[in-house]
Amino acid sequence: MVEELIDKYYHDQPALRHILVTHSQSVAEMAVAVARRHPELGADEVFLYEAAMLHDIGIYLTDAPGIQCYGTEPYIKHGLLGGELLRREGLPRHARVAERHTGTGLTRETIERQQLPLPLADYSPETIEEQIICYADKFFSKSHLERVRTPEQVLRSLEKFGSEGIDRMQGWLRRFGDL
Repeated sequence: MVEELIDKYYHDQPALRHILVTHSQSVAEMAVAVARRHPELGADEVFLYEAAMLHDIGIYLTDAPGIQCYGTEPYIKHGLLGGELLRREGLPRHARVAERHTGTGLTRETIERQQLPLPLADYSPETIEEQIICYADKFFSKSHLERVRTPEQVLRSLEKFGSEGIDRMQGWLRRFGDL
């Protein structure tokens, strides 16, 4: 199912497909590793893998030439756009992961305060799977596929989203542990 969906939307974009798949595999591997290290969380490993592989499915619709995205929408909307695609595919749980992985999740207040081009709503990860994927995603960049960020680098990268994102990530670092 995952491969088929990626092929459906990325069949004619091999460079972007490579970026998407490489990044998503890194996120999926870390997410599943967190679940295995913490069985007490009760995370669904199959869903974690699938949702991590699809969390960035909407990037091709955005304008981010540095990672081979030549769409028209602002990059910050890639999660919402991916959520729309996944809902149309009949995958509402996967769609929620896509919508809730930007930063450490975006609150209505953050969107309003920073005047982000998103509908005013709360896009904070709620389920354990949403949280784990959001956490794992922060360690991997699509512009430097070979790198794994350190927890310190992750925290610095979140500064633009405000202190609430840093606080949430610090909580996840304590709860999930860094790899």
